[in-house]
Amino acid sequence: MKLPPLNALRAFEAAAKNLSFSKAAEELSVTPAAVSHQIKGLEEWLGVPLFRRMNRAVILTDEGQSYVLGVREGLSQIQDATEKLMTQDAAGALTVSTLPSFAVRWLLPRLGRFRELHPDIDIMLSASDHITDFSREPVDLVIRYGNGDYPGLHVEKLLTEDSLFPVCSPALLEGEHPLRTPEDLVHHNLLHDDLRVDWETWLAAADVQGVDPRKGLSFNDSSMVLTAAITGQGVALGRSTLAADLLASGRLVKPFETELKAGNAYFVVCPPEQVERPRFVAFRDWLHAEAATDPGRFMSIPSE
Repeated sequence: MKLPPLNALRAFEAAAKNLSFSKAAEELSVTPAAVSHQIKGLEEWLGVPLFRRMNRAVILTDEGQSYVLGVREGLSQIQDATEKLMTQDAAGALTVSTLPSFAVRWLLPRLGRFRELHPDIDIMLSASDHITDFSREPVDLVIRYGNGDYPGLHVEKLLTEDSLFPVCSPALLEGEHPLRTPEDLVHHNLLHDDLRVDWETWLAAADVQGVDPRKGLSFNDSSMVLTAAITGQGVALGRSTLAADLLASGRLVKPFETELKAGNAYFVVCPPEQVERPRFVAFRDWLHAEAATDPGRFMSIPSE
């Protein structure tokens, strides 16, 4: 199908409606010279004159009068189809994948606020720790924890770099072996994620001797580690993002001052073609608004 350029058709329709190149230029936010150039190109493409140029006005030729009716109808149909598509794309489902720990501790408690603002957008949340392959999986965006290096994808930082510090139930500040100094950890279980490396680094930073950094309970998910800490099963190394709300509510306390920089942060990641979709824009903007008020955005959280 051979069609003339769309911009030329828009310039022609505006000039025909206004019988003025300058008024058409104002309507299209371009210069009169640009309108004149577009129409001249269209006339050359069609092989017929569409306007008669007068000293201070332009008049449609017979061919122009006939042609503008079809062009106007066609442009109207394109506009209607575009508005219909964009309205549909603004609603419906958005599939989001993120780590189970982030889903449980950060995203899920806040999703109700998104639904209040956007009741027409359904969030399909997938809690997974594997790397998403957008070419094979029906996922619109992911929230990843890392260094932000995701080649070929659109990447936006959501939350600041995490800090790591011990957290525990308030009950552990009392009892037979109350936590007063980091050396008191020798009397308590250390709670680990499945890597078991962060405690060794933290104990060295706090200059603690005599505490085995590999003792205690190990879990394969950070939210499970924090749940164990809440129930008094030991002391966890909490990430500021995941532990902030629990600290604010008093379910956890931070017994010591020493903190580590985690070196990673949370990022919103998606294929570049998703960036302008209304559903993505709505969810992305909401995420950033939530992140702006999140207590975990601070590198340091005051200790008890």
